[in-house]
Amino acid sequence: MPLVWPAVTVGLLLTSLVANRLAPPAHLAIGLASVLALVAVARLAALSPAELGLGRWRSGLRWGGVPAAVVAAGYAVAVAVGPAREALADSGDPGWPAVLVAVLVVIPFGTVVPEELAFRGVLWALVARHHRAWVATVVSSVLFGLWHVLPALGGGAANEVVTGALGGGASGTALRVVGTVLVTTAAGVGFCWLRVRSGSLLAPALLHWALNGLGLLAVQLAVRLA
Repeated sequence: MPLVWPAVTVGLLLTSLVANRLAPPAHLAIGLASVLALVAVARLAALSPAELGLGRWRSGLRWGGVPAAVVAAGYAVAVAVGPAREALADSGDPGWPAVLVAVLVVIPFGTVVPEELAFRGVLWALVARHHRAWVATVVSSVLFGLWHVLPALGGGAANEVVTGALGGGASGTALRVVGTVLVTTAAGVGFCWLRVRSGSLLAPALLHWALNGLGLLAVQLAVRLA
């Protein structure tokens, strides 16, 4: 079983390639399919619900709800402050229907659930079986950062905001990718800490959704107020 986690890693990288390059419109379907695949891996590896972080929901709600509320407050301030609001508004206007579908369906079920189950659930648990928790956290977080290379090369509101700040061209793109990997690796460490501290995947999942989903809502609000 020690070689299972590298196989899971390869599978995750292939999933990222398909989701971001070969079939982007099928992002939600790919995310749900990856959940089924991860559940199968967990069963084959005989990972328990506790190892996967599937439980202690009250603890997860408490530990995830507080940082999620802090993120919400930060986005509210950004929308309220002129320069920050203008920067957010420059990323485009997808329209409320598309935003609500993304925030309530695509982000939670196509991004948050699959990624949390993959990186803070199955992958973390497989590594932690044979190594210390900090090793599992480092492996999971670095791979989580590398997982975001292809998204950083694509479009989207967040990338447009960063491009506006760093500029386009090869140098701007390189800075955006490196910055994305570093930031998401650091976020992965924080997500792992929440998962370990709370004993529940719900904690990092709440914060993950707040960062992505509320960020998209902030962009849309900024467009309307600009």
